[in-house]
Amino acid sequence: MWDFVLELNVVDGPFIIAVCAIAALVFLYLLFRGPGWSWVLTVVVLLIVGALVGVAVLWLAVNMFDAFGGPVDDSAWLWVPAASAGITLAIWNLWYSRWWRKLIALLAIPLFAAAAAFGVNAAYGLSPTLGSMLHISTADPIDPPVPDPAETADPAEPLYLTWTPPADMPATGEIGVVQGGVPNTQSGFAARPAQIYLPPAALVADAPRLPLVVMMMGQPGDPDASFIGGVLDEFAAKHDGLAPIALVIDQLGDPGVDPLCLDSELGRVESYVMQDVVPWAKQRLGVLQGRQYTTVAGYSNGGQCAAYFGAKHPEVFGNLLAVSPLEFAGAEQADEVLSTVFHDVQPAYDAVKPANIMASKAPYPDTVAVFTVGENDGAFVAGTERLADAAIAAGMQTTLFLVPGADHDARALRGGLEKGFEVLFPRLGLTAP
Repeated sequence: MWDFVLELNVVDGPFIIAVCAIAALVFLYLLFRGPGWSWVLTVVVLLIVGALVGVAVLWLAVNMFDAFGGPVDDSAWLWVPAASAGITLAIWNLWYSRWWRKLIALLAIPLFAAAAAFGVNAAYGLSPTLGSMLHISTADPIDPPVPDPAETADPAEPLYLTWTPPADMPATGEIGVVQGGVPNTQSGFAARPAQIYLPPAALVADAPRLPLVVMMMGQPGDPDASFIGGVLDEFAAKHDGLAPIALVIDQLGDPGVDPLCLDSELGRVESYVMQDVVPWAKQRLGVLQGRQYTTVAGYSNGGQCAAYFGAKHPEVFGNLLAVSPLEFAGAEQADEVLSTVFHDVQPAYDAVKPANIMASKAPYPDTVAVFTVGENDGAFVAGTERLADAAIAAGMQTTLFLVPGADHDARALRGGLEKGFEVLFPRLGLTAP
């Protein structure tokens, strides 16, 4: 029952249409309260004042308190003022009205707020279900098959030349929560449960070892493998079930906090990734061991993490895929991060910026880097381009791709992953160069 509710599609489809339709009908009911020009003028004033309050609150949330971790989608500047205007109208209907109008007005307040939240969420498309909006996962646990410890050598030939899919191979892969979680023995970082995507080729007897992708999502966000799993399933369908095993981990701990993917007083995230996640994945999952087959990927906040880990640890990650990345840790509130995390030591802050790491560790003779961003994502395009320029200057085999028509949203995420794996599949031995 609860899973059904949590799995409701809140991006498109009947649920969100019904919510918006009911909100519109309730608004009309509250709007036509009484006859005469006096009520018309009152309504006009109420709606204008309410909308202005909504604009002011959103402006403060974005620019003063950074409640959204950066700029918000343009739709928020319509939905929030509209909801605020509706709520103001509902509050006014509480006075000098009959009990049923008071009841409808009271119910209208959370209804208008919910409609705005769903509308803004739908514009981004990054939380497709009610559960994902509430940071509640309904994914089933998956216990990945343990590889044969005696077979650790990577094959001499690429997989696409040697792999023959068995007749009983599933048509699609599986997505779920890692059974038992990824141990945090070395770091102690309180990460939320990781999710994993297993392609069809990983779900058969005597499965081949496959490339590994370690991915991180945005902030606020969850370790959700559905986006990368959906993209990789499409690639697997065209390549005899072959695709990387994707492990989507949590680099935040708390979706409201950004530990910057570093080891600091905010959490030992770098130790978690490099000392807990990577060794566990290499030993516990059926993955190829070479750096050529190991990719660090991420979106938004996670994209910055991917650029950081790919730049700093090229001996581990032969490939990095940064989708709509922040240019560097804490870029949206750099002055605050410099003060609170680095205690106003600018050289220490500069030392963890991916572009500076690339410059100091150059050249990178065998690293493939893919940077993508929505072409309409004004807050992230310039930073992504600077990262790509730094990667080129450092000798990485670099691809920069602007996703047509996309902003900082699900279209950018999906388009970036599609382009990224188009570039990486030959590198990973999953298709011909």
